[in-house]
Formats: sequence, structure tokens, C-alpha cells
Amino acid sequence: MSHQGAALQGYNNELVKCIEDLCTKRDDLQKQIHEEEEEKRKVQNDIRILTERLAKINESLSKKMATRQEFDKTIAETESAYMKILESSQTLLNVLKRESQNISNKAPAGSIISQSRINTAAP
Repeated sequence: MSHQGAALQGYNNELVKCIEDLCTKRDDLQKQIHEEEEEKRKVQNDIRILTERLAKINESLSKKMATRQEFDKTIAETESAYMKILESSQTLLNVLKRESQNISNKAPAGSIISQSRINTAAP
């Protein structure tokens, strides 16, 4: 019977050791789980911060692009108006030269309007 008792005691000791080993492994695993959960929280917080930052950057870009489009439109309209002014100035100059020539041709010799004055008036 003592032999059976010794065997039972050996099994019991081995069983307790196995349970302690399992508990140690479980505790190690729990520590790893806790560390990874903490890392996960940090990463999620970083993602939240970066997502907010991205949204702000996108909003800023959108506003700046809209402003740039307004600049482009204003520049195009101004350039178009300026070209019309140049064309009108050229037309006015041509009309003035033609009318000046007509007046010079109609003026009698020795009149107040002399040819030299007409030529100086035209650029």
C-alpha cells in the first residue's frame, strides 16, 4: 500500500507542477495580451489624431483650391478685359489717324491746322 501511496503522491506532485506550469503560461499570456491591448489603444489613438489631422488638411486644401480657382477666374477675366481695352485703343488710334488725315486733306493751305501739328499729334 505504501507503494501505491508513493505513486499517488508522485502523480499528485506532477499534477500540481503541471497546473502551476499552466498557470505560469496563462499569466505570461495574460501579460502579453495586456501589452498588446495597450499598444492597440495607443495605435487607435494615433489613428484618431491622424484622421483628425487629415480632415483638417483636406479642408484647408479644399479652401485653398477654391480660392485659387477664384484667382484663376479673376485673372482670366482681367486679361480678357485688358485685351479688349488694347483692341479698343488700337481702333481708336486708327480712327483718330484717319480722321486727322481727312481733316488735313480738307484744310486749305496756310490754315491754322498745319501738317506738322497733325503729325505730332499722332503717336
